[in-house]
Order: sequence, then C-alpha cells, then structure tokens
Amino acid sequence: MAIGTKTLAPSELDTFEDQRLVEELRKAKEELFNLRFQSATGQLDSHGRIRAVKRDIARLYTVIRERELGIRATPAPVEKATKARKTKAAKSEDDAAKEEAE
Repeated sequence: MAIGTKTLAPSELDTFEDQRLVEELRKAKEELFNLRFQSATGQLDSHGRIRAVKRDIARLYTVIRERELGIRATPAPVEKATKARKTKAAKSEDDAAKEEAE
C-alpha cells in the first residue's frame, strides 16, 4: 500500500473483529466526507489523501464481504489471562485439608 493508511494494511485487517471493521469503515467514510468538503471549499492541501481514503474504504468493504462469503476467516477470540477461579468444591476440599493439617 503506497499511499493509504498504514494502519489498514490487509494483513492487519485480518486481526480485526467484525465490529472493529465496521467502526473503521465509519471513520473512513467520515474522513472522506470531510476531505470532499475541504476540496469543494478550496481548503484541501493534499488531493492524494482522497484517493488513499477511497482505497481504504474499498479494502474494508472487501474484507467484510470476504468474511460474509467465508473466503476470509474471522479472527479467533482472544482469551484474556485471568486467575484460575476455585469452585466451591475445590475450596471446601482445601479448607478440609487445612483443618486436617492443624
């Protein structure tokens, strides 16, 4: 990707969840609207940015559609590292072992 947003590389889009893809698409469309508005009022400095944002939008649409069709796999849910919780049975066994030791 020569001009587009570096954070929206195709390899990185594979790691995004569906909800985040939709959010990125919304942001890109909003940015494109603002760029077009700036262009119409003569305030736009970088016209190449419009092209880059259009490509980002197309890239996002492509990834979303490929996931719908099953061509591209959705990312596996990331499990958070949490402490192992003891069940009531395990707690009662630990308590009984402590009482026997005393």
